[in-house]
Amino acid sequence: MSVTAFPARLAGARTIALVGIDGSGKTTQARLLAADLAAAGLPAVYRQNAGGRAWFGRLAVRFGRHDAEDLFGRRGTLLIESLLRWLAIARTLLRRACRREIAVMDRYAACQYASLRARGAGPAAERRARLAYRLFPRPDVTFLLAVDPATARDRIDRRGTDHESLAYLTAADRAYRSLPEFRDFVVIDGNGSPEEVNAALLAWLRRPDSLRGDPPGDRCEGSRSAARTPREWEAGTSRTGGESRFHP
Repeated sequence: MSVTAFPARLAGARTIALVGIDGSGKTTQARLLAADLAAAGLPAVYRQNAGGRAWFGRLAVRFGRHDAEDLFGRRGTLLIESLLRWLAIARTLLRRACRREIAVMDRYAACQYASLRARGAGPAAERRARLAYRLFPRPDVTFLLAVDPATARDRIDRRGTDHESLAYLTAADRAYRSLPEFRDFVVIDGNGSPEEVNAALLAWLRRPDSLRGDPPGDRCEGSRSAARTPREWEAGTSRTGGESRFHP
């Protein structure tokens, strides 16, 4: 793959973020996308911005607790998660600035806002998080990997490193769609195979209007790829009783 396969504007991008519920394929797709862009001659690197919840969950089990919230409490876990994700993003952005790289980010600030909403934190907690995270620039493009919560749960169970309930995954799915940032997301159908989702991401980035600053209402006009604007995605979910799944 050559760098000429992508619009010239992409070479000036600095941040591509992938967000979505646990089990949506963020890590897999961010790694694949960074590798594809690097193979095309772009200075792209994979960067993970995890909040540490899975790691603390495993630690909790070692101490005879059920999960991280059982060890630290809900508020304590959310505070730790918010702090660790903030530090991870800050480190990534510092590296990006020093090395002039394109950071393909596995999670970004929106993931923390969605986590707070899905786990029942009050508006004050989200306001504090937004106050801290507002230091970070908006990504050039943010992909939301939209996946059916039941599919996501099956993937998590097969992964075998942690567990999330269907109720939480459904709440997280709704939380992402309720964010004010949602209107700027590029929604990608994450229910397919890794190869299919990767192809949809690359197809979007090859578009001349793929980066932030283009009129969002025109982004997917005439496209039959797996990418959707939020309005198109919501139209699809309303026809399926509110499920997050849609089909190209």
